[in-house]
Amino acid sequence: MSGLEIRGLRVSFDGFTAVDGVDLDVRAGDLRFLIGPNGAGKTTLVDAVTGLVKARGSVRFGDEELLGRSVHRIARSGVGRTFQTATVFEELTVLQNLDIAAGAGRGAWTMLRRRTSVPEEVATALDTVGLAELADSPAGTLAHGQKQWLEIGMLLVQDVRLLLLDEPVAGMSHDERQATGELLRRISEERTVVVIEHDMDFMRSFARSVSVLHAGRVLSEGTVAEVQADPKVQEVYLGHAATEDAGDLAVREA
Repeated sequence: MSGLEIRGLRVSFDGFTAVDGVDLDVRAGDLRFLIGPNGAGKTTLVDAVTGLVKARGSVRFGDEELLGRSVHRIARSGVGRTFQTATVFEELTVLQNLDIAAGAGRGAWTMLRRRTSVPEEVATALDTVGLAELADSPAGTLAHGQKQWLEIGMLLVQDVRLLLLDEPVAGMSHDERQATGELLRRISEERTVVVIEHDMDFMRSFARSVSVLHAGRVLSEGTVAEVQADPKVQEVYLGHAATEDAGDLAVREA
């Protein structure tokens, strides 16, 4: 497993600095949550790591420098991401979606025909994300949470080793959020996972570590309890240097 090391990351748009010299270390196998008010730079940071926006500084995953590489080269380095809205082929089955994701180098007919057997990596992903019984169902008929799980499965079959997930539980039911948290725990046993999240209850339940971004900079880092007890975090989220006990602090988005 490899960790993520970010040094001096800076992203600017027409004179506006969205990410302002961020240093961030995510150890291998971590389940790191990135939180912060809207406009803090969370998604822009992930966009920079995955090559979607130009950035300065350094982003290393394992022994490889990612900045300056194309999106496709970064993906081939074992880095994958999801977006707030799941991007699956809704008219195709769950199995076909996974088969296409796993099928670089295979012809379209080979990937789309009904298989008499399922490739091992696809079968493993189906079991991991809990969709084995729905393998032949059109992706468009899946529940909202199940589509997110399918998209995560599409990263797993590509042997992604760093998963960057943008608000994976947005719009999910309580049971779906719980199942997603357990899924992320399982995945992080063999991979490094970074989650952008606004759901603070979900963060408190599943984060191993937390980084708080504010105005394009890292404001605080640590465990959930350490971050919630940080006066700087309380100031940003609550608008004053609150003195509530950390265990009772209800961190809410600004």
